[in-house]
Amino acid sequence: MPVQKLVGQNYTTPDLIAKVTGRAKYAEDYRADGMLFAKLLLSPMPHARVRRIDTRGALAMPGVKAILTADDLPDLRGAERALTNEPLYQGEPILAVAAVDELTAAEAVDRIIVDLEPLPFVVDPVESLRPAGANGRLEGNVWFPAPPPSPGATGQPQRPRLQTLKWTDQDFAAAPEGALPMGKASEEWTYGDLDAGFRRAAVIVDETFVVQSTGHQPMETRSAMAYWQNGKLFLHGSTQSVARTLDPLATWLGIDASNVVLISEYCGGGFGSKGGGAVSMVIPAFLSKKAGAPVMMRISREEEHYIGRARTGMVGRARAGFAQDGRITALDLFIVEDNGAYGPMGDHRSAGNAASLIWQPPAMRWRGLAVITNTPPRSQQRSPGAMQANAIMEPVVTKAAKKLGLDQLAIRRINSPEGKALYGAPRPNGQRPHITSAFVKQAIDRGAELFKWDERKARSGKREGSKVRGVGMAVGPHGAGSIGYDGLMTIQPDGRLYVQSGVGNLGTHSCIDLARVAADVLAMRWDNVVVTWGSTAKNVPWSAMSVGSQTTHAMTRANMAGAVDARQKLQEIAAKDLGGVPADYTLAGERVHRRDNPSRGMTYAQAAARAIQLGGRFDGHELPADIHRFTKKSASALAGQGLMGVAKDTYPHDGDTYSFVVGFAEVEVDVETGKTRLVDYLAVGDVGTVINPRSLHGQLLGGINLGVGHALTQKWVYDRQYGVPLAKRFYHTKPLTILDIPAEMRTEALGIPDPETPVGARGVGEPPVGAGYGSVLNAIADAVGEEVFRRAPVTADIVLTSLDHGKRMHDPLVAHI
Repeated sequence: MPVQKLVGQNYTTPDLIAKVTGRAKYAEDYRADGMLFAKLLLSPMPHARVRRIDTRGALAMPGVKAILTADDLPDLRGAERALTNEPLYQGEPILAVAAVDELTAAEAVDRIIVDLEPLPFVVDPVESLRPAGANGRLEGNVWFPAPPPSPGATGQPQRPRLQTLKWTDQDFAAAPEGALPMGKASEEWTYGDLDAGFRRAAVIVDETFVVQSTGHQPMETRSAMAYWQNGKLFLHGSTQSVARTLDPLATWLGIDASNVVLISEYCGGGFGSKGGGAVSMVIPAFLSKKAGAPVMMRISREEEHYIGRARTGMVGRARAGFAQDGRITALDLFIVEDNGAYGPMGDHRSAGNAASLIWQPPAMRWRGLAVITNTPPRSQQRSPGAMQANAIMEPVVTKAAKKLGLDQLAIRRINSPEGKALYGAPRPNGQRPHITSAFVKQAIDRGAELFKWDERKARSGKREGSKVRGVGMAVGPHGAGSIGYDGLMTIQPDGRLYVQSGVGNLGTHSCIDLARVAADVLAMRWDNVVVTWGSTAKNVPWSAMSVGSQTTHAMTRANMAGAVDARQKLQEIAAKDLGGVPADYTLAGERVHRRDNPSRGMTYAQAAARAIQLGGRFDGHELPADIHRFTKKSASALAGQGLMGVAKDTYPHDGDTYSFVVGFAEVEVDVETGKTRLVDYLAVGDVGTVINPRSLHGQLLGGINLGVGHALTQKWVYDRQYGVPLAKRFYHTKPLTILDIPAEMRTEALGIPDPETPVGARGVGEPPVGAGYGSVLNAIADAVGEEVFRRAPVTADIVLTSLDHGKRMHDPLVAHI
């Protein structure tokens, strides 16, 4: 009897018991003999230059073992370092102290004298573009793309450049009240005939929206512990991507990657902020080397607010033309991105791509700037760019629907992508890229049926006492897959399948789920599969970064490639020993046997032992030429342990992989208090083949609620005069709790396989965020009117003041308020 396929079935992951019992060890759970503790000295100013550091008082204290400054770190060609002599935001680390305990280290920090020279600062990107606006960096205020390499150029490619760019007084004066000026941009692309598209439009809508910055704030801060043995660094850190963190970590340290062992079996969340680890990881490493002892650096929640990364804020202006049936005829999109202090970030580009994909305008122009501000560094936060595109575009489409007398669902459906839809800017060959597949219209139709859209729409906008309800829907897109990674596994003489996993274990189950593809290819029972993850010393393969919703797509392909290689070797060994050709053999019951005579075969355990005898390519002593050097090193260490399956993903792939989630929200707004309550929610995913239904449900809900939190409660607040944050605690920038959401939120998946990947699976992590964000914004607009707000989160004061005055009263352009 064939083994039931594992893909598509719920199961209990092998790490679950460790997590719920507390046996799972995160970075700060590790201890070592003689371990010291580190504390940081943070900049009190938003921008300054270190003139002098006096550490004598600290070094005189008993128990202080080492002090680390920026002068002890390697030069990173202008990129962010773990410590600095020119802090670019309040809270940036200047130095670190290692002592016998945290109290001693903290007291030592207090005794250090740092003389700082204040420098110009700015916390609002639009203010920096004004003629007399300050630059956030001495080198400039706007990132410009790197110049193209010269013919025959060798060496490292040039980095993007910081330059000064200011808009004119005329640029600001020409903008309508409340609208983003459209001055000079540092980047631009266009396709189609924009002017003709606007001439064909029955309605033209021009709106500006402010998208807030928010900190990532994962449950686990970026704590790290490090020690050295025989010239090799052993570092316990928190990262989303184990294999892919090794190279950046080595670069930050200025040493060869072969001298680093990274251990990260469990990562307590990252949302993109720990995609390739964190530059702060090197602080305990350097302190450990200096002090000659292990060093633990535990990052506090306040420190995480500063160094823990944040979403890029955006001020976006969209001018769109609509035909009578609601189809977009032209879109002109201008985005000013709050890049933070470092970068450059490309979320403004991603927002342009997302808008072009979701709305499918036949003509579009995108212009953008990434502006430096003296606020904490930005990083990709779950649905980077795409979520911001939802915020900027949804009010435009909602207003157009109102003007045209169309249902908000209908106008979104008619503009939704289908099949191998085009998106983005033309490439050098003049052709615009396309995606692998899209079944968004099917997801909208399925959601409308399940959510009873027409029934709810009929009662929306009707006041009952002080309450009024509204419904909204939105389509959240995001890139959902990459290609070209390696699968690595062995069938050993104990008959078990050992799958090596180089992706991070950040709560999504991906590092384990995706091994089930290999088990299916080899017809293995799941209780006979061992997944190895969590340390670069465990011989893991070159794997996708666990960011950008790419892991499921990338590593189902890679694990299938490795498993197919193992299957072929099983068939070859059977043919060698039992006669015939490999095609005469099939797999079942953890045996390889003849198709025409199942009794004639051998067990996987026997085949593994035989592979060791044969050697060469069968047991990993000879490896494919096209696998990554990282995988070659790991595979060489595993050679001789059994039958090895190792291969690079070379499966055909036509198009760029995207996933979509359609969100349906019903909210209730109290017009006397301004408070919004989420009443009900449904999410429908167009995410390809479902690998783990329970995990998919969790991913959809998690992303949706992150988007809902952005719509209702989460934001940064900065004092513009002093350049310091005012909302550093969850009380002021409130993430959702279980009390803020409905008791039940429903999810559904279409389950239509993507045709350009062998398993059919795409990623799911990011698309729900924009769906949650956009649908709740649209539901609020449906309840109280589409003119009430043009910034998020839509807090009670925004609703109340707009309703009381009959017009929007909030500042239309200012960031961080």
